[in-house]
Amino acid sequence: MKILHTADWHLGKRLDRFSRLEEQVLVMDEIVQIADEQNVDLVLIAGDLFDNYNPGVEAVELFYKTLKRLSLNGKRPVIAISGNHDSPSLIDAPDPLARECGIILIGHPKATIHPFELEHFKIAKSAQGFIELQLRNQNFPVRILHTPYANEIRLKEYFGEDKSVALNAVLAEHWKKTADEFCDNNGVNLLMTHLYMNKKGEPILDEPEGEKPIKIGNADLIFSDIIPTQIQYTALGHLHRFQNIGTNEKPVVYSSSPLCYSFSEAEQTKYVSIIEAEPDKQVLFEKIAVKNGRCLERKTFDGVEKTVEWLQENPNSLVEITLESQTFLKAEERKKIYQAHNGIIYLIPKFKNQQFNENTLTEINLSRDPMSLFIEYFKCKNNGQEPNEELLNLFKEIETIHL
Repeated sequence: MKILHTADWHLGKRLDRFSRLEEQVLVMDEIVQIADEQNVDLVLIAGDLFDNYNPGVEAVELFYKTLKRLSLNGKRPVIAISGNHDSPSLIDAPDPLARECGIILIGHPKATIHPFELEHFKIAKSAQGFIELQLRNQNFPVRILHTPYANEIRLKEYFGEDKSVALNAVLAEHWKKTADEFCDNNGVNLLMTHLYMNKKGEPILDEPEGEKPIKIGNADLIFSDIIPTQIQYTALGHLHRFQNIGTNEKPVVYSSSPLCYSFSEAEQTKYVSIIEAEPDKQVLFEKIAVKNGRCLERKTFDGVEKTVEWLQENPNSLVEITLESQTFLKAEERKKIYQAHNGIIYLIPKFKNQQFNENTLTEINLSRDPMSLFIEYFKCKNNGQEPNEELLNLFKEIETIHL
């Protein structure tokens, strides 16, 4: 069978003042197209479906229309869990209606999905944090251990009474008990979760800029060595770069977000994961690049003309510009830069002169005229940078009004 794994849609997300909804519409279309072209049997969406607890109407509409298209009106099961950006109750709320379209929405970690049957598949077995699917066109079941996001305290409340036990131990016990009971070699066995999972002994993976952090200290950090041995593929959400923190034999995959959502992701290629699986065999998986969406780029220039030239040559990017210069950026220069491109998110001036020593200003003669005092103060606060003529004229105007 074939499975599509995606995550971190963050529908409704903005980049500063820029809406990404038009790009998200294109990306959702592309994911549906990939699912159809690859003829996948099952779709997994591993959390952060929306960007906040109260998504806008347009984001909600895009979400449900996309799920319905992915499900082929009930022919293909789609399973989506909540992430740390989602409201579990909001995700759970429409589930009875969604099931009629083959869509299973799971908001809480200890959710038990009541068995049901449609024309093309059925939920054959269900338990806390577990479902077993039987597809009409397959002669073997698909087992899915599912753990949507919850913080450390909530997860311990769900799965263990002893609050002093490390979260790894709590989840390890729950997952092992479930896998031992339901996951034999006669079916495909999967784990889907939205947790901050790392490989033990490896450097801690960075969370994207702007992402709500899951990890507070190391309490919420989960290690991949607690995944039950029966699991053939683990579908992760939360980190926005595509990466396998498991092995080729037992992949543990962050499928990546479908768009670059912060400048820490600048110039990243985004993917969905396509898995080929059958019982008691090593899964095969490949990443398929998502092509839609504006590229995010961080660029540094040392002159206005170079900045404008690059911006005019790259009109479709969203950019963070750092402009290094010897002088304060003038209003007309700033205007020229912004007129050259409609996707400038941040314009950051950076002064090259870093040799000014503010310790030389230990004594201030207050009898000096205000203008010279202002110049010295400005230099002190800006690494020796002289104020430009425009700023000096403004100071003169203020001084005149004051007098």
